[in-house]
Amino acid sequence: MRFCFMLWLLICGQMTVACAQSPAEPKPGSGPPNIIIFMVDDLGYSDVGFNGGTDIQTPHIDALASRGAILNAHYVQPVCSPTRAALLTGRYATHTGVYTVVRPHARWGLPLQERTLASALQEVGYETCIAGKWHLGEFEARYRPTARGFQRQYGHYFGAIDYFTHERDSSHDWYRDDVELREDGYSTELIASECVRIIRERPAGPSTKPLFLYVPFNGVHSPLQVPESYLKPYGHLQGNRRTYAGMLSAVDTAIGRILQALQDQQQLDQSLILFSSDNGGPNPGVLTRNGRFRAGKGTLYEGGIRSAACVTWPGKIPAGVRKDAPVHIIDWFPTLLEVAGGSLAQPLPLDGRSLMPFLTLDQPTPHESLLLVQSPERAAIRAGDWKLLQLTESAAADAAPSGKRVGAAAKKGNRRQAPQPTGNSELYNLSSDPEERQNVANEHPDVVRRLKTQLDEYLKDAVPPGQPG
Repeated sequence: MRFCFMLWLLICGQMTVACAQSPAEPKPGSGPPNIIIFMVDDLGYSDVGFNGGTDIQTPHIDALASRGAILNAHYVQPVCSPTRAALLTGRYATHTGVYTVVRPHARWGLPLQERTLASALQEVGYETCIAGKWHLGEFEARYRPTARGFQRQYGHYFGAIDYFTHERDSSHDWYRDDVELREDGYSTELIASECVRIIRERPAGPSTKPLFLYVPFNGVHSPLQVPESYLKPYGHLQGNRRTYAGMLSAVDTAIGRILQALQDQQQLDQSLILFSSDNGGPNPGVLTRNGRFRAGKGTLYEGGIRSAACVTWPGKIPAGVRKDAPVHIIDWFPTLLEVAGGSLAQPLPLDGRSLMPFLTLDQPTPHESLLLVQSPERAAIRAGDWKLLQLTESAAADAAPSGKRVGAAAKKGNRRQAPQPTGNSELYNLSSDPEERQNVANEHPDVVRRLKTQLDEYLKDAVPPGQPG
């Protein structure tokens, strides 16, 4: 009897220890990270300190970059909407049809059959929020953010809105949860305040859902407007460059406020944070700085499609490193979904590849080549150090060395004449010639043929420009 009693006590003790070692709730920070994406509109590659900028102060952005990996060859689309579509779908413009800017009230947008990153993250338990510029269609409710996976929305649908009145062409463009909202304030500051509110209002504890917060600022896109207080440090600059500097400082301050809110909530170290511009800077050398890269916004030269970018995730992504290998904005969909524990299975195939081995294990880029595209007729390919461009007359004009014609068309209504193919290819070795000064197509016909074959393969199933769907 005594033996049975002692055996019973031993079994109960083992059960108690087992229960104590198997808590019902996960430890704080043991689940998937918060995912924060900062996107700055029309930012020049070298206008941030971490890429060598010296005349504009970006201390919060630079501090963020120092905590993780700086991406020296992070490719985006040449203009706004296509980059946003590629980020949120993991698919090239040749597959979404979003080759160009979605104009206000245009009767098309990101195709409805596309699975968005917000929807995919919501499926695995994330709280999904957008604060800033949508720019992927709004003419019907089903194209708006709250119908595309975002549980909370704040900001505007169009580009180029007035920063204070929130209007464009007499149309008011400011919303909360896709319902029109009238409020005063400089849009960059309002976006920051909304993000801080979202972060601070979230309950603390291990059962709290991870947060996906997408922050596509309209700064530093035109119109060039900023409160006077942001101009004071830039008396050494003149004209629009000074205003642009103040606008970038406002964005940097906003990012600092958001990062501080995460820190105050003890969430900063539990967050994966991506920072990127949506395209190269417009009017380079005058308004913006794209460093040594040729041309700017609206072109397929490096100044138009290399973005200032960095990514941080404490304890996962090593800090203080620079990555030279090429990656693309399409890669963040599979990367972030992998981090979140979601499924990549979907009807529409992904073009992006997970960057986690590249970022955390120092593996090579997952791509043998990358498609760089404005339209099926205006495309380029990068494979290793080689870059082949199929240009048009208008694209070549945009890339004039003076830089004065780079970017959005200066003509009324931003209209261009239909581009005409030149019939010529341009080949550059980006290792020896990152400035794209020496077209070596004639010297390397074998490389041209090989890359042309690969580019044709990319373009063989290209869809036409976006239509209502």
